[in-house]
Amino acid sequence: MVASGGGTVNGPEDRLLGWDVVSWRRAEDEVRRLRQRIFAASQAGDLKRVRNLQKLMLRSRSNALVSVRRVTEVNAGRKTAGVDGKVVVTPEQKADLADWVQHQAEPWSPRPVKRVYVPKSNGRRRPLGIPVIADRCLQALTVNALEPEWEARFEPKSYGFRPGRGCHDAIVAIHTTASRTDAKRLWVLDADLKAAFDGLNHDHIYQSLGTFPARGLVRQWMTAGVIEDGRFTPTEDGVPQGGVISPLLLNVALHGMEAAAGVRYYVTGTRAGKTMSNSPAVIRYADDLLALCQSREQAEQVKSRLAEWLAPRGLVFNEDKTRITHLEQGDVNFLGFAIRRYPNGKLLTKPSNDAVRRIRKRLSVEVKALRGANADAVIAKLNPVIAGWAAYYRIGVSKRVFNALDAHVWRVVYKWARFSHSNKPTRWVTARYFGKFNPARQDTWIFGSHQTGFYLRKFAWTTIVRHRMVAGMASPDDPSLTDYWATRRRRGTPPLGATTLRLLRIQQGRCPLCQGLLLHADREPHTPREWEQWLAATRKAIRKHAVTAWGVGTPDERTADRLIHAHCQHRVISNGSGHSTSVHL
Repeated sequence: MVASGGGTVNGPEDRLLGWDVVSWRRAEDEVRRLRQRIFAASQAGDLKRVRNLQKLMLRSRSNALVSVRRVTEVNAGRKTAGVDGKVVVTPEQKADLADWVQHQAEPWSPRPVKRVYVPKSNGRRRPLGIPVIADRCLQALTVNALEPEWEARFEPKSYGFRPGRGCHDAIVAIHTTASRTDAKRLWVLDADLKAAFDGLNHDHIYQSLGTFPARGLVRQWMTAGVIEDGRFTPTEDGVPQGGVISPLLLNVALHGMEAAAGVRYYVTGTRAGKTMSNSPAVIRYADDLLALCQSREQAEQVKSRLAEWLAPRGLVFNEDKTRITHLEQGDVNFLGFAIRRYPNGKLLTKPSNDAVRRIRKRLSVEVKALRGANADAVIAKLNPVIAGWAAYYRIGVSKRVFNALDAHVWRVVYKWARFSHSNKPTRWVTARYFGKFNPARQDTWIFGSHQTGFYLRKFAWTTIVRHRMVAGMASPDDPSLTDYWATRRRRGTPPLGATTLRLLRIQQGRCPLCQGLLLHADREPHTPREWEQWLAATRKAIRKHAVTAWGVGTPDERTADRLIHAHCQHRVISNGSGHSTSVHL
């Protein structure tokens, strides 16, 4: 907890003094070091040491603090209540919750999850299970103890819901395998698992956890049941989508898929870590997988092997979405990208037709719903959508699609403007809403507001970047790869404004007040919608503020613009130590 010197310790006798005085940098560093120790012990095969360190992590004060902060301040569903209707928003509530998480006086009995539904792109609804806030915090606490052990085991081409990995790594892995002129793995098993989260076998997961200290609590979360429309339903299979620990349990259940499919790697020599020439390559992102094979027969064999391997895990292929095809016979859609190899040997990765169709429809619907609103409302609604979609697809051959979408956006906002002023001539409408609003662009047809200066961004303003795939089995929990991950983070350029990126580099990504990370980017956003939410949350979470740094430089240099957390802002203002403004991200 927070001692008089500002440090944190793990002892159960210490009590939480105050949420606002926690040294978050120290707490995060302690959790990271303990995760690295668990990883190293698991990598060395020292199971006894792994279990002792996991017990220490489960009792850790720093872990309790970081877990509560993750659930109540960082996660997208932080204001969504479970079946008890409770949310935690004030510093006092967070402090009490962190204290409870570490000092459970009595054994905790997990509560049932609340069933909610979210729309899917195909018109159906995806069922989510929302645990109560206390269970979410305990699950986050448990993840920090369990995940490092499995990070030392997980296979190289598993990219879903893992720290330091994301969709872009999976896409680049496919491109790297199939883009060479002499590539032989051009037959593709494009597979999807049917209701993967809902079908997971509890006994298999429980056995996979071995002697993990909190395995009993994990089992209780899996069997806690569901409440929907006031009715309780027991859960005999599956884990709830919406639970903090559920993605990790899915990865645990699917660990070993590459070996089951017949994937083999060189273990010695100059080609160590590379796939053997006669072996298929399996790229998996959560429950979506692609197997690149040398022939249709090999693809059929991989499918047969995996179907048999999946059965004891309670999983089956979704035959409606599973097919075997050749990369030169048509597009292979994976994670929103269309992948195709052309007769000239080039392999191109583009936004899929379905993804483009969905974003066009969404933009049209959003603008039509805003008829009667002002230009600022249209800009505020569309900018996160445009920025999020472009951020996700910026690693592909997307420039032509970006330009086409910009033309579509221009048409829909022009129709909006004409509808809003149907009795005005065209020249009046264009002069009111279109102009050279962005001084960095020589474009006189940008939609904006002359009153506020806000303007609508364009897809094409997002530069195409080449994503560098994460290396082999590299994990942020590996203590021997600290320099690798530091370099990787420095090379990464999140799609933020130039001023924000400059300040982030100056501040090394940390808030100067609490020393906590400004951007929680351990897990890359997974979809265009998640990129959109991440960018919107980033805009709300950080502010540009004149922060005084005493004893450094001249008076002008000491009081300079810095990025700080929004929840740190009120502390600065209440102390009368400066002004703050929003920063264009």
